[in-house]
Amino acid sequence: MAADLNEKYGVEVRLIESGGGVFEVVVDGDLVFSKKELSRFPEHSEIHSAVDSRKA
Repeated sequence: MAADLNEKYGVEVRLIESGGGVFEVVVDGDLVFSKKELSRFPEHSEIHSAVDSRKA
């Protein structure tokens, strides 16, 4: 997913290691996806939509 976001938006994506199965996506300081809250990984399209809405 990091490579996909970098290619599409030219943004720096970084992994912040954590424990307990946490997978969160933060855009400009705002949490846009949380695996912990939804109990699933995101589809790429969900993350693209979240990034696009922040750029609008």
